[in-house]
Amino acid sequence: MTSSTAIFWPVLAQVLLTYGIYMVVSARRVGAVKAGTAKVADFRVPSIEPEPSATAARNLANQFELPVLFFAACLSLYVTGGAGTAAIVAAWAFVLARAAHAYVHVTSNRVSLRRRLFIASLGVNCVQWLLLAIHIA
Repeated sequence: MTSSTAIFWPVLAQVLLTYGIYMVVSARRVGAVKAGTAKVADFRVPSIEPEPSATAARNLANQFELPVLFFAACLSLYVTGGAGTAAIVAAWAFVLARAAHAYVHVTSNRVSLRRRLFIASLGVNCVQWLLLAIHIA
């Protein structure tokens, strides 16, 4: 299996998703201040942040949890020469699951659906690490 730089397209997509969530958080916080439902000082203590911006902020924090393992897996697969077709498909599957998770989190916030999407992305990430283990074995 030869390593492919194509593994970096889903990495870039995940980074773009994170930047998109940053924009949602910012827009919701500015909107809350303009609507009078929050004061700028309210954002010093997350527990008093309005629900719409708090939900987006929590999703932003999520982008620095499981995706860290995704980034590590992608980079490890690339540097060991294991970023072949299966690894690239798994990487895209992870990003799609994370994008769906983020969408649900910042819109309907249906916890049962959000959980299923999280479990899907977790499972895909496990597959990435298994592919790495098989590759280096």
